[in-house]
Amino acid sequence: MVHYIRLGIAGTAAAVALTLAPAANALSAPEQDAAKKASAVVTLRYDDSRAAGWESAIAAGVATWNSNVDNVKLVEAAPGTRAEIQIVATSGWPQATLGPVRPGGRAQVQLGQQAVTQGHDKTRIAAHEIGHNLGLPDTKPGPCSQLMSGSSAGTSCKNAVPDAAEQARVEAAYRNGAASRVPTDGRTLVDAR
Repeated sequence: MVHYIRLGIAGTAAAVALTLAPAANALSAPEQDAAKKASAVVTLRYDDSRAAGWESAIAAGVATWNSNVDNVKLVEAAPGTRAEIQIVATSGWPQATLGPVRPGGRAQVQLGQQAVTQGHDKTRIAAHEIGHNLGLPDTKPGPCSQLMSGSSAGTSCKNAVPDAAEQARVEAAYRNGAASRVPTDGRTLVDAR
Protein backbone atom coordinates (compact mmCIF):
# COMPACT_ATOMS: atom_id res chain seq x y z
CA MET A 1 0.00 0.00 0.00
CA VAL A 2 1.39 3.42 -0.94
CA HIS A 3 0.38 6.63 0.89
CA TYR A 4 1.18 10.11 -0.29
CA ILE A 5 1.84 12.82 2.28
CA ARG A 6 1.91 16.46 1.29
CA LEU A 7 4.55 18.41 3.14
CA GLY A 8 5.03 22.13 2.94
CA ILE A 9 8.70 23.02 2.45
CA ALA A 10 9.77 26.71 2.07
CA GLY A 11 6.39 27.74 0.72
CA THR A 12 6.16 24.86 -1.77
CA ALA A 13 4.42 21.59 -1.49
CA ALA A 14 6.30 18.38 -2.06
CA ALA A 15 4.85 14.92 -2.35
CA VAL A 16 6.61 12.15 -0.59
CA ALA A 17 5.61 8.55 -1.12
CA LEU A 18 5.84 6.19 1.79
CA THR A 19 5.50 2.48 1.27
CA LEU A 20 3.96 0.71 4.20
CA ALA A 21 5.01 -2.91 4.38
CA PRO A 22 3.24 -5.47 6.49
CA ALA A 23 4.58 -5.55 10.04
CA ALA A 24 6.26 -8.86 9.25
CA ASN A 25 6.50 -11.19 6.31
CA ALA A 26 5.29 -13.97 8.56
CA LEU A 27 3.10 -16.70 7.13
CA SER A 28 -0.07 -17.82 8.82
CA ALA A 29 0.08 -21.16 10.66
CA PRO A 30 -1.55 -23.09 7.74
CA GLU A 31 0.84 -21.40 5.29
CA GLN A 32 3.82 -22.31 7.50
CA ASP A 33 2.63 -25.92 7.67
CA ALA A 34 2.25 -26.05 3.88
CA ALA A 35 5.70 -24.51 3.34
CA LYS A 36 7.29 -26.93 5.81
CA LYS A 37 5.58 -29.88 4.15
CA ALA A 38 6.68 -28.75 0.69
CA SER A 39 10.29 -28.41 1.85
CA ALA A 40 10.19 -31.93 3.29
CA VAL A 41 9.08 -33.54 0.01
CA VAL A 42 11.81 -35.68 -1.53
CA THR A 43 12.00 -35.26 -5.30
CA LEU A 44 13.34 -38.15 -7.34
CA ARG A 45 14.05 -37.89 -11.05
CA TYR A 46 13.54 -40.76 -13.46
CA ASP A 47 14.89 -41.35 -16.96
CA ASP A 48 12.74 -43.52 -19.22
CA SER A 49 14.56 -42.70 -22.47
CA ARG A 50 15.48 -46.39 -22.86
CA ALA A 51 11.96 -47.71 -22.24
CA ALA A 52 10.40 -47.39 -25.70
CA GLY A 53 6.88 -48.76 -25.84
CA TRP A 54 6.31 -48.23 -22.11
CA GLU A 55 5.87 -44.43 -22.06
CA SER A 56 2.15 -44.35 -21.24
CA ALA A 57 2.45 -47.12 -18.63
CA ILE A 58 5.35 -45.29 -16.95
CA ALA A 59 3.47 -41.97 -16.99
CA ALA A 60 0.41 -43.66 -15.44
CA GLY A 61 2.53 -45.48 -12.83
CA VAL A 62 4.32 -42.27 -11.86
CA ALA A 63 0.99 -40.40 -11.67
CA THR A 64 -0.38 -43.11 -9.39
CA TRP A 65 2.50 -42.70 -6.93
CA ASN A 66 2.44 -38.90 -7.12
CA SER A 67 -1.29 -38.79 -6.37
CA ASN A 68 -1.18 -41.34 -3.53
CA VAL A 69 1.85 -40.26 -1.48
CA ASP A 70 2.90 -36.81 -0.28
CA ASN A 71 6.46 -37.20 1.03
CA VAL A 72 8.07 -38.14 -2.29
CA LYS A 73 7.45 -36.91 -5.84
CA LEU A 74 8.68 -38.44 -9.05
CA VAL A 75 9.56 -36.13 -11.93
CA GLU A 76 10.92 -36.89 -15.37
CA ALA A 77 14.57 -35.87 -15.69
CA ALA A 78 15.41 -33.34 -18.35
CA PRO A 79 17.37 -34.86 -21.25
CA GLY A 80 21.05 -35.10 -20.43
CA THR A 81 20.59 -34.65 -16.68
CA ARG A 82 21.23 -37.21 -13.97
CA ALA A 83 18.30 -39.26 -12.70
CA GLU A 84 18.07 -41.37 -9.57
CA ILE A 85 15.83 -43.94 -11.29
CA GLN A 86 16.82 -45.43 -14.63
CA ILE A 87 13.89 -47.15 -16.39
CA VAL A 88 14.67 -49.52 -19.26
CA ALA A 89 12.68 -51.95 -21.37
CA THR A 90 13.98 -55.53 -21.51
CA SER A 91 12.88 -58.84 -22.97
CA GLY A 92 12.97 -60.71 -19.62
CA TRP A 93 10.93 -60.50 -16.43
CA PRO A 94 10.43 -57.15 -14.71
CA GLN A 95 12.88 -56.34 -11.93
CA ALA A 96 13.97 -53.37 -9.86
CA THR A 97 16.37 -52.17 -7.19
CA LEU A 98 14.88 -52.23 -3.71
CA GLY A 99 15.01 -48.76 -2.14
CA PRO A 100 14.13 -46.37 -0.78
CA VAL A 101 16.30 -44.61 -3.32
CA ARG A 102 17.79 -41.34 -2.08
CA PRO A 103 18.25 -38.06 -3.92
CA GLY A 104 21.56 -38.39 -5.73
CA GLY A 105 21.34 -42.20 -5.43
CA ARG A 106 20.91 -44.72 -8.17
CA ALA A 107 18.21 -47.33 -8.77
CA GLN A 108 16.99 -49.20 -11.81
CA VAL A 109 13.69 -50.50 -13.11
CA GLN A 110 13.64 -53.11 -15.85
CA LEU A 111 10.25 -53.39 -17.50
CA GLY A 112 10.26 -56.94 -18.84
CA GLN A 113 8.33 -57.88 -21.94
CA GLN A 114 8.03 -61.49 -20.78
CA ALA A 115 5.40 -60.50 -18.20
CA VAL A 116 3.42 -58.59 -20.84
CA THR A 117 3.62 -61.57 -23.20
CA GLN A 118 2.07 -63.70 -20.44
CA GLY A 119 -0.79 -61.18 -20.11
CA HIS A 120 0.20 -58.90 -17.22
CA ASP A 121 -0.85 -55.24 -17.33
CA LYS A 122 1.89 -52.76 -18.30
CA THR A 123 0.73 -49.98 -15.98
CA ARG A 124 0.56 -52.35 -13.01
CA ILE A 125 4.06 -53.59 -13.85
CA ALA A 126 5.48 -50.04 -14.05
CA ALA A 127 3.82 -48.91 -10.79
CA HIS A 128 4.88 -52.13 -9.03
CA GLU A 129 8.54 -51.82 -10.07
CA ILE A 130 8.65 -48.15 -9.07
CA GLY A 131 7.21 -49.28 -5.72
CA HIS A 132 10.37 -51.37 -5.23
CA ASN A 133 12.50 -48.25 -5.81
CA LEU A 134 10.43 -46.49 -3.15
CA GLY A 135 11.25 -49.22 -0.63
CA LEU A 136 8.47 -51.78 -0.98
CA PRO A 137 9.30 -55.49 -1.19
CA ASP A 138 7.06 -58.04 -2.88
CA THR A 139 4.05 -59.34 -0.96
CA LYS A 140 3.63 -62.64 -2.80
CA PRO A 141 1.29 -64.31 -2.87
CA GLY A 142 -1.19 -61.53 -2.41
CA PRO A 143 -4.50 -60.16 -3.61
CA CYS A 144 -5.00 -57.83 -6.56
CA SER A 145 -5.72 -54.98 -4.10
CA GLN A 146 -2.04 -55.04 -3.08
CA LEU A 147 0.10 -53.46 -5.79
CA MET A 148 3.17 -55.25 -4.48
CA SER A 149 1.56 -58.68 -4.91
CA GLY A 150 2.74 -58.32 -8.50
CA SER A 151 2.25 -61.29 -10.79
CA SER A 152 0.85 -63.47 -8.00
CA ALA A 153 -2.49 -61.63 -8.37
CA GLY A 154 -2.89 -63.11 -11.86
CA THR A 155 -3.13 -61.68 -15.35
CA SER A 156 -6.68 -60.41 -14.86
CA CYS A 157 -5.46 -57.96 -12.18
CA LYS A 158 -5.14 -54.42 -13.55
CA ASN A 159 -4.82 -52.59 -10.20
CA ALA A 160 -1.92 -50.13 -10.35
CA VAL A 161 -2.73 -48.27 -7.11
CA PRO A 162 -0.90 -48.99 -3.84
CA ASP A 163 -3.18 -49.92 -0.97
CA ALA A 164 -3.28 -47.89 2.26
CA ALA A 165 -0.56 -49.98 3.96
CA GLU A 166 1.77 -49.64 0.95
CA GLN A 167 1.16 -45.90 0.81
CA ALA A 168 1.84 -45.56 4.55
CA ARG A 169 5.10 -47.49 4.26
CA VAL A 170 6.38 -45.20 1.48
CA GLU A 171 5.25 -42.11 3.42
CA ALA A 172 7.19 -43.35 6.44
CA ALA A 173 10.31 -44.02 4.35
CA TYR A 174 10.33 -40.45 3.04
CA ARG A 175 8.95 -38.60 6.08
CA ASN A 176 10.77 -35.29 6.66
CA GLY A 177 13.27 -36.13 3.93
CA ALA A 178 14.29 -39.31 5.80
CA ALA A 179 15.27 -41.14 2.63
CA SER A 180 18.19 -38.76 2.28
CA ARG A 181 19.63 -40.40 5.40
CA VAL A 182 18.41 -44.00 5.08
CA PRO A 183 20.59 -46.23 2.92
CA THR A 184 19.04 -47.97 -0.06
CA ASP A 185 18.67 -51.74 0.33
CA GLY A 186 20.22 -52.20 -3.11
CA ARG A 187 19.01 -55.74 -3.81
CA THR A 188 17.51 -56.40 -7.22
CA LEU A 189 14.09 -58.01 -7.00
CA VAL A 190 13.04 -60.11 -9.97
CA ASP A 191 9.29 -60.39 -10.31
CA ALA A 192 9.05 -63.76 -12.06
CA ARG A 193 6.71 -66.24 -10.46
